[in-house]
Amino acid sequence: MTNRFLPLFMLWFAIGFAQDDMTASIAEAEMKAKASLVNFVPNPNTQNYDLTHCKLELTINPGVEFINGKVTSTFTALSPMNSVTFDLMDPLTVSSVKRNGINLTYSQTQEELIINFPTTIATGASAAVEIIYSGEPVGTFGSIEFASHSGTPVMWTLSEPFGARDWWPTKQDLNDKIDSIDIYLTTPASFTAAANGVQQSVTVSPNFQKTTHFKHNYPIPAYLVAIAITNYQIFTQQAGAGTAENPHFPIVNYLYPENAATSQNSLAVTPAIMNLFEEKFGPYPFRNEKYGHAQFSGGGGMEHTTVSLMANFSRGLIAHELGHHWFGNKVTCGSWQDIWLNEGFATYMDAMVVEAFDGATAFRNRRSSLSNNITSSPGGSVYLTPAQAENFYAIFDSRITYNKGAMVIHMLRYKLGDEVFFTALQNYLNDPQLAYRYAVTPQLLTHLEQASGMELDEFFQDWVYGQGYPTYSVTAQNLDNSQVLVTINQTQSHPSVSFFEMPVTVRFFGSGTDFIDMVFDHTVSGQQFMVPMPFEITGIEFDPDKHIISRNNTASLGVRQIDGLGALSVYPNPGEHQVQLNIPHGVTLQQAEVFNAIGQRIFTTQSTVLDVSGLAQGVHLIRVTTDAGVKTLRFIRQ
Repeated sequence: MTNRFLPLFMLWFAIGFAQDDMTASIAEAEMKAKASLVNFVPNPNTQNYDLTHCKLELTINPGVEFINGKVTSTFTALSPMNSVTFDLMDPLTVSSVKRNGINLTYSQTQEELIINFPTTIATGASAAVEIIYSGEPVGTFGSIEFASHSGTPVMWTLSEPFGARDWWPTKQDLNDKIDSIDIYLTTPASFTAAANGVQQSVTVSPNFQKTTHFKHNYPIPAYLVAIAITNYQIFTQQAGAGTAENPHFPIVNYLYPENAATSQNSLAVTPAIMNLFEEKFGPYPFRNEKYGHAQFSGGGGMEHTTVSLMANFSRGLIAHELGHHWFGNKVTCGSWQDIWLNEGFATYMDAMVVEAFDGATAFRNRRSSLSNNITSSPGGSVYLTPAQAENFYAIFDSRITYNKGAMVIHMLRYKLGDEVFFTALQNYLNDPQLAYRYAVTPQLLTHLEQASGMELDEFFQDWVYGQGYPTYSVTAQNLDNSQVLVTINQTQSHPSVSFFEMPVTVRFFGSGTDFIDMVFDHTVSGQQFMVPMPFEITGIEFDPDKHIISRNNTASLGVRQIDGLGALSVYPNPGEHQVQLNIPHGVTLQQAEVFNAIGQRIFTTQSTVLDVSGLAQGVHLIRVTTDAGVKTLRFIRQ
C-alpha cells in the first residue's frame, strides 16, 4: 500500500493480522555508549580557522594506558591570526610545537592548547603546526578506554559528542569538518589496528613494532574520528550492487577471535541492509573507501565514519549504525538541538529493515511499540532547547530523540507518500550546501516542501518543535441513504500544541471479513465528514496501522437514525467555500438561515448547498426549517 493522501482514499482489504515479535530497540544501549558530555560549550577561541587536514601519528600499546602522539594540523585562517587554539584536555602534556621545523611558543590550560605565531597569518592563508604530546588519557565517560576481552588487551575511542579532545588536540564543534585525515598507529606487532578510511600500508620495525597507515579523504567532524586496537581477526565482505556506475566495495570487519565465527554469521545480513539503504537513499556516501565494523567491549555502538564500533552484531544495531552514514556522517546535525536529524533517521532506518525483511505486520508492530514508548510521558520535544543541547540525558533521550524522531519521520512518509518522501530525502542528502557538511532542521523542512509542494510549517510546529501527542475520539453513524457521518475529536497531552494537524485513517467494518480504510484530512477538533458507504458499518477502528503518535484513542459506532431530524447535519464542517446540508430521507427542506456568532442573520436560502465563501472565519449557526421540524446546526467557517 502506498500512502498517498486525498481527502478520502478507500482501499479494500481482507482481514488477516498476525502478531509478530518486535525487533529489540537499540536506542538505550547506544545512548550509554555516547556519554561523553559534561556541560560542554564549543570553544569560541577555535572559531577563527578552518581545519583542512590532520595527520595523527600515535604510538599506543593497548595493554598500557598511555599515548605518545604527534598531530600535524593544517588550517586556513578565517581572520588574521596571531595564535591558534586547539581543544586538548589534561593530563595530556605537550612537549613541542613546530611550524615549518621552527619551534613555536605555546601555553596549555586544563582544556586548551594555545600556540603563538611570530608573525600574523593573514585571512585566507594556510598554515600547519606539528604538536608532540604524551600522557595517560583520562576519558570522559568512555571517550577513550583501555580494557580486555578474554584476557587480551583492547583499546578504543568513542568521542561523541565532545570526547576527541581527551586523546588528541583538535577542534570540537559542529561547524567545521576536517577535509581529510591520515592516521598512523604504531602498536606491538601482535596487535591489529582499525581506524577511519582505507588501510594504506603496514610496516613492521626490527623492534617488533607495527605501524598501520589509514587514509580518509572525506570531510569528517572530530567526534567521528576513531581508532581501535587489539588482536582483531579481519573478516571482509563485498557490498554494493556491483554495476559499472556503482561497483562493489568492501565491508571490513574487525572481530574478536574468540567469537569470530558467531559474529560472521550475524554479519551476513550487512550487504543486504546496505543494498536496501542504497536503493532508498542513494549510494553509500563513502563508497570510494569502505564500510566496516570494529568490535569493542562497551555498550551499544557508534557510527564512526567507515568503521562503526559495535558491542554486538544484532541486525538492529547493524542497521542503525550503517544508517548513520547517510544521516549523521554524510549530513551531520548542525547543532545538538538538531540531534534528531541523526538519531531519529537512524532509528527509523532500523525500522525500515524490519519492514523490508520481516513484512508489514512486523513493521506495524514496531511503530506501535515506538508510539507506546513515546506516549508513556505527556511531554517532550524532538527539537531541543539550548539548555537541553548541553545535557547528555536530553541529547540521547531514547524516548524523544530516537523514538519520537523516528515516528515523526514515519508520519512525514505517511503524509507525503513514498515517492515524494524518498525523493525529498535524496535531494536533502545531495544538496551541495549540505552533503558532507552540516544541516539544521529548517533545511530538511525546505527539501520536504520543495519535493511535495506542501506547506509543512504547521506539521513541524506541532510534531518537531511542539511537545506531547494527541488523543483521538472518533464516532461514526449510519444514515439511511447509504452514507456515514464521521466525527473526529482531539485532545492534546501538552499545552504547547493546541491541535495536531494530520491525515488520519479510519477503518470501517461491514459484515463478513471485508473492510474499507478511509483517510481524512483532520484540521480541527469536532470536524465532521459525510462519506458514501457500500454497506452498513458494524464497527470502526482508528489508525489501524499505527501511523500516528497517539494514545488512549476511542472509536465507536453511533446509533442509526432514520426518522426525524436526528440525522440532519452539515458537511464539510469546518468548510471554506461551500457546505451541504444532509437532509434525512423523507424530509423536505423549506429554508436554511445562516447567522453569525452574535445572532445576526447573514442570508437565507432554500438550497441544500450553501455558499459560505463570503462569511467571516469562525463559528456560525444554520437554522434549518423542514416539514418535520426545525433544527439549528453549529458550523465553522475556516
